[in-house]
Amino acid sequence: MTRRYLVTYSPVHPSFRIPEIISISQSYGFQDTWSIPYPRIANEDDAETVTARTGLTYEDDIQKHGSVDTSRPFMVITLEKEEHAKVLAERCILIKSIHELWAIGPTYAEIHEQVKSSEMQSLWKPHQERSFKFIVTAANHTIPFKRQADVMKGFDYMKFLNINVKNPEVTLNVYEEYVYDYEKTKKRKTEGDGEFIQVYFGRLIAEGTARKLITAFDVKKRAYYGNTSMEAEMSLLMANQAKAAPGKFVYDPFAGTGSMLYTSAHFGAMVFGSDIDGRQMRGKDETSLGVLRSAAQYGVQQRVVGCCTFDVTHHPFRRGGLFDAIVTDPPYGVRAGAKRLGSGRVGKELRTEPQVLEDGVLAHLKPTYRPPTRPYEISDLAKDLIELGRWLLRPGGRVVYFLPTVSDEYQEVDIPTCEGMRLVGNSLQDFGKWGRRLITMEKVGDVEVELQPRFEDRAWQKRVRETTMKKEEDNSRDDMIDEHVPAHRDFRVKYFQSFRKEGE
Repeated sequence: MTRRYLVTYSPVHPSFRIPEIISISQSYGFQDTWSIPYPRIANEDDAETVTARTGLTYEDDIQKHGSVDTSRPFMVITLEKEEHAKVLAERCILIKSIHELWAIGPTYAEIHEQVKSSEMQSLWKPHQERSFKFIVTAANHTIPFKRQADVMKGFDYMKFLNINVKNPEVTLNVYEEYVYDYEKTKKRKTEGDGEFIQVYFGRLIAEGTARKLITAFDVKKRAYYGNTSMEAEMSLLMANQAKAAPGKFVYDPFAGTGSMLYTSAHFGAMVFGSDIDGRQMRGKDETSLGVLRSAAQYGVQQRVVGCCTFDVTHHPFRRGGLFDAIVTDPPYGVRAGAKRLGSGRVGKELRTEPQVLEDGVLAHLKPTYRPPTRPYEISDLAKDLIELGRWLLRPGGRVVYFLPTVSDEYQEVDIPTCEGMRLVGNSLQDFGKWGRRLITMEKVGDVEVELQPRFEDRAWQKRVRETTMKKEEDNSRDDMIDEHVPAHRDFRVKYFQSFRKEGE
């Protein structure tokens, strides 16, 4: 038998909420036993609007949860077991608390009527003799102390008598919900904070303990970090989307200072990282690897299988189906641009023999050695990453990565796909003129091992043609001209031009 539970949320990243619950429920095996009956929106949105609001892309998920209103700080879900509620509170980064819901309504009269019903009495009467405390609070509103006391007094008929504020066995919560008023800062305090919507009443099951991990993994408190290190909250959300757990093997092909490795390892996964620039992973301290210092700080050093320096387009993997997830934040040019092996000058070929320095040492054996590289266009990188995932992942494995987008130009077709990979999540972190989308792709069934990524350097090939051929000839032979140009192509250039359109 299912019961209703009230979930309270942090007022950030609304389109990340449902994909996170789906991922965690799948990880713990109760994906088919929960639902979200409230809040729902009345109007029928098109698929693109549903994705923008909920982060959902997979058809089955949209049918189940596509009409959920994620703009509000409360969500009612049904679960078969109280243990499932505790799992969500322990793993979901965005959840503040979960409560067994006893009543919901637009007035306190309706709340009391529901609480007095025989069905609800069977839920709360077993707790009457236990010590308790009572909390009355609101979202988008401040309740005066006197009215808080009046609300509590209204529940006297429940005969909870053993008050213990410091260490209660049961916590009873009343939440009032008000419409968020963006103009409230311009009002006088006596005018109120927003329009009243309704009341929720129930018993606290668990605080959202996962949110404490945001502080624990704070980049500024880390033993080793860089200017491109992913913030803790997002790296934790990515680990959840990847379904990181004991027995899983997670890979980050753009590991940098290791942010994705630590959070995935914290949830029990074994992790492996690589980067074209080994200095990012090593740091300046030659006595110990920077990534391992931070891993030791978090107590997950034993779960770091290793870190290797190589260009992912020239990877050393000799077979596919190695990993359960690829979790990464590829550099897209805001702080650092992506690179791949090759000469940055058109017409200049790389040497075929190792370079010998004056002291007789091979150049690539020097600790400070950095191979010749050229830019790795983000639109090529994103496509290559999905094809890499199709080859390297086991069936059901996921690729989780951030894709930058220009807000005014973005279309759903911008998301790269390939046969054998299914888009299951697309959540937006909005920065105004641009944003970054947390993309989750899932490998469907068995895919032939021969389907290895081609790593076509299409942007560079176009540059070579533009440099060496006449414009007319180039236009007639340019296979870089696609039916659709994704908004993230040339993102670095657009970013530093402040996303000005042509002619502005």
